[in-house]
Amino acid sequence: MKLLLTIVQDADAGRLQQGLSGEGFQSTKLASTGGFLREGNTTLIIGVEEKDVPRVMELIHETCRERNRIVAGSAFHAPEGSFTAYPVEVPVGGAIVFTLGVENFTRV
Repeated sequence: MKLLLTIVQDADAGRLQQGLSGEGFQSTKLASTGGFLREGNTTLIIGVEEKDVPRVMELIHETCRERNRIVAGSAFHAPEGSFTAYPVEVPVGGAIVFTLGVENFTRV
């Protein structure tokens, strides 16, 4: 059995959960916050049999695509203490997936 810790943007989380449940996969949703843009993320905990990992990864890839977004007047690319007044294009979305081996699983 594998445990997939999957971090996605809030905008993608609902579609991913629908896709997972539509194929019989269960997930647990945790609210989290990203450090880069300080926006909401969702961490999904997904437990699956090893044979199902490729299909779950396909669903994640289909649902959580990276895209670009314009962020106006942000200090994250500027030197400390300065401020950029012009819009900056940054990549958002996609997913971070940690795949962990599960030694034991018990449903109570």
